[in-house]
Amino acid sequence: MSTKKVFDMETVLLDDENSELIIIDQTLLPNETKYLHLKKQSQIWNAIYELQVRGAPAIGVAAAYGAYLGAKESSASDYDKFYEDFKKVKDYLATSRPTAVNLFWALDRMEKCVEKNKDKTVSEIKRALKKEADDIKAEDVWVCKTIGEFGLSLIEPNIGILTHCNAGQLATAKYGTALAPIYLGHEKGYNFKVFADETRPLLQGARLTAYELKTAGVDVTLICDNMASTVMKNGWVQAVFVGCDRVAANGDVANKIGTSGVAILAKNYGIPFYVCAPTSTIDMNCKTGDDIHIEERKPEEVTNKWYKKPMAPEGVKVFNPAFDVTDSKFITAIITEYGIARAPFNESLKGIFNKKQQAKSIEGSV
Repeated sequence: MSTKKVFDMETVLLDDENSELIIIDQTLLPNETKYLHLKKQSQIWNAIYELQVRGAPAIGVAAAYGAYLGAKESSASDYDKFYEDFKKVKDYLATSRPTAVNLFWALDRMEKCVEKNKDKTVSEIKRALKKEADDIKAEDVWVCKTIGEFGLSLIEPNIGILTHCNAGQLATAKYGTALAPIYLGHEKGYNFKVFADETRPLLQGARLTAYELKTAGVDVTLICDNMASTVMKNGWVQAVFVGCDRVAANGDVANKIGTSGVAILAKNYGIPFYVCAPTSTIDMNCKTGDDIHIEERKPEEVTNKWYKKPMAPEGVKVFNPAFDVTDSKFITAIITEYGIARAPFNESLKGIFNKKQQAKSIEGSV
């Protein structure tokens, strides 16, 4: 069992000298901490698809570095041929996961970087792409810490918090989204008691969240997904924090399967349900959760994974969606790096983006 503290680990790292993307293989945690050194685009694609790197922000960082490494391989000397090579890399990586908007956001941002520098040499464009990927990673650290600070402002010390899936350090460049308020509160001695849903069928809560929090010294109790109602009814939970993979313009949220049920339970017991969402996960072109494509994964994840022998009859039909959509009516607030949005989300999310645009304008004028 690995006992290395999660803040001592880099989730996604670029080794530019050796043209490698280095990631922690999250499928092996908590029993083994293994870094993968990925050189080929097929390896990076597979790492995203197989959840060796996972979590919307971490996927975005990995995709950005993957796009840079793919572009770096191009032998083109003119812009048009280089752009053609880049597009092939971008389009290929975009097929790895369909739901996490950060994947497409990061790849689109890298493409805009290419287009913005079209009057420069190919070598200069490659350097600009590396800087863009580095910026995406650095910004994620700031985003997560700021979300943590906003989240912490909503809660008091000595409370119980429930979380689902893993939206911590391992899902981001640092701190996490849903776990950021917990980590920042822990640093201040807030003495939170955290309940982590195991998160079937891939057990990101059991394998990753429980591991992260335990190594960080946070009081964490692992529960099966179907125990959430009981701990809420017992009065042990005063707030729920979850991350997300995509937010629609009306405030509907796609997150790991099981999130919707947690939100419904929280509403029933009068517990605030907070979604921690970097603005990069908010898709204002997506009107409602009905417009979000939900990835369906292999049935073996339900019937065979984690077991020496199959745990279901051979040939049984399996429905295995990776995500569900939580209706906005069950969400107390959406916490972003530019503030906290509340219902009506159609208006408050527009306000968040106005704040972001104003901040960017000020930065650009300095």
